[in-house]
Amino acid sequence: MQQNEYRQLVERLNHYSKLYYTLDAPEVSDFEYDGLMQQLKAAEAEHPDWVTPDSTTQRVGDAIYTTFEKVEHRVQMGSLQDVFSEEELWAFHERCLAFAPEPAYTVEPKIDGLSVSLEYRDGLFVRGSTRGNGLVGEDVTLNLLTIADIPKKLARPLPYLEVRGEVYMPRSVFQELVTRQLENDEEPFKNPRNAAAGGLRQKDPKVTAGRKLSIFVFNVQQIEGEALATHAGSLDLLKELGFKTIPSYPVFTDFQQVVEEIRRIDADRGQNDFDIDGAVVKINDLSLREQIGATVKFPRWAVAFKYPPEEKETVLREIEIQVGRTGALTPTAVFDSVTLAGTSVSRATLHNQDFITEKGIAVGDTLLVRKAGEIIPEVLKVVRHSGNPVYQIPENCPVCGSRAVRDPDEAVVRCINPACPATRKRAIVHFASRNAMDIEGLGPAMVDLLVDNGLIEDCAGLYQLTAEQLLPFEGVQQKSADNLIAAIRASKGRGLARLLFGLGIRNVGEKAAQLIARHFGNIDALLAVTVDGLWTKKGGSVIPGVGQVIAESLVESFTQPEFRAQIEKLRASGVKLTEEQAETGDALAGKTFVITGTLPSMSRKEAQALIEQNGGKVTASVSKKTSYLLAGEDAGSKLAKAQARGVPVIGEAELMQMTGTETGR
Repeated sequence: MQQNEYRQLVERLNHYSKLYYTLDAPEVSDFEYDGLMQQLKAAEAEHPDWVTPDSTTQRVGDAIYTTFEKVEHRVQMGSLQDVFSEEELWAFHERCLAFAPEPAYTVEPKIDGLSVSLEYRDGLFVRGSTRGNGLVGEDVTLNLLTIADIPKKLARPLPYLEVRGEVYMPRSVFQELVTRQLENDEEPFKNPRNAAAGGLRQKDPKVTAGRKLSIFVFNVQQIEGEALATHAGSLDLLKELGFKTIPSYPVFTDFQQVVEEIRRIDADRGQNDFDIDGAVVKINDLSLREQIGATVKFPRWAVAFKYPPEEKETVLREIEIQVGRTGALTPTAVFDSVTLAGTSVSRATLHNQDFITEKGIAVGDTLLVRKAGEIIPEVLKVVRHSGNPVYQIPENCPVCGSRAVRDPDEAVVRCINPACPATRKRAIVHFASRNAMDIEGLGPAMVDLLVDNGLIEDCAGLYQLTAEQLLPFEGVQQKSADNLIAAIRASKGRGLARLLFGLGIRNVGEKAAQLIARHFGNIDALLAVTVDGLWTKKGGSVIPGVGQVIAESLVESFTQPEFRAQIEKLRASGVKLTEEQAETGDALAGKTFVITGTLPSMSRKEAQALIEQNGGKVTASVSKKTSYLLAGEDAGSKLAKAQARGVPVIGEAELMQMTGTETGR
């Protein structure tokens, strides 16, 4: 490697590191990152004079996020040296033998989450912070208080205790979250770690609480009032005090048993409700650790064995098309079953036609598949082509046979039939969802039952249901039938804003529905509106933030006979079709905003509408005129640019406070 290539590698790793640690938006897999780090270490070992302070090997983590107060760690929250082979494991053991003839080791699963510090005084939780760069982190106490696994009061009131743990999102919770995102045609999170890290950095603790995060505590950083001799003993103490500790930490003096335990953890990891990316081997004796010491970055008494990603080849047998709530046709690969991360996998999304075309996927091809984050199956590439033509999404809906067309502004092919049975079912599920009409008990299975048996045809039909109609169906008892009818009846009073959102009008999200409903006040004023009444080329938006796309979608829906008929049926059923009107404020007058990332409860369009409704202005890029950057999860280069220019960075909760708006959650 030449020195200029070394510098390019340093810059590349710094870029990846910032995306991973600071922005929670990784561009490459952990395995690819680890491979580049190995190249960097090898180059620096051969040319130590090349090493500069900005090298990733010279620090822990990356720059800290500036949204929260800084916390200096009195005990550095360092990282561990990674090893990738059993030969490297035995080499570590040989180094430890120089200090003790028969050292004892603990072996623990390496949880893939976000490392935090928890501090207690007189037995009470007083502060929690992220690792940050190892020396300085972020104060996230309020968000950590929402995690049920963290004890707020210890079983015994030690004078002072600092522990280190790993915050994670359970796989089951992540799967539920992704399912909801896919049902709403939203971009799902890439993996549980990203979802957990983003949740922990929310300004609004309610958003963090909604992520249902958990924690495993795995180390004592500082302690007063108790003497500790071994690592395993310290974890036993933490259990007594009320912490949820790392799941297993057996102690071995035979190093072959250490190796076998690492293999066992790997073999069993698919059965866990949490992600791991390796196993950690530590010297158990704390006094021996002191003798062995540490480097600037790593302790010499521990290593992390990293598991390679599990990828397998399989043959693509067919491609199924699923139709979503908005009519989107999503292709799904159906392939020969393979075992990944401990479970059998035979299906994976192919996203859209662009994805299929880019990878050249055809039925009969041999694919390379894996589980992203060990949870969501994904197709990586075509290993061997079958010779069949690249698959094309059909021009007709597979459910109703109507024409399917590609949206000119997206990579999505949609069924254009508003009465398509598939879209109707998904539309009713959305109508009943929490942020829409909030009809508890009306999930996908019940909707299938009602539609398939001809009890309802659309959302309005729900209000004609009776408990007696439900009782003949298997599994439906009198109490559950009565509860569902009561929930449907209660939803009549939700108001026009939630009804508009529940009706699933394309491009009209939750916040846009609120703005529109509050502007017009009643459904009759809306039914009479034209596109020119909402937006004109000369005058722009009549309602700040409701632009041409939203205006056209709204008017197009209201001109459809089926849609207007449904509104009239809702009116006849006593559904509330009015909303309190709101005046445009000036809370943000003179302020210029740039929006980046994914916000917790609103789209960027909805955020822009809220800003403009309150007198603010939204621009596309960060400049010296920018007053605030509104940043959500997966914020990219705009966040870095704003930080470099000293532009204040706010989250959705702060925007709500500035405008005096409730989130609606």
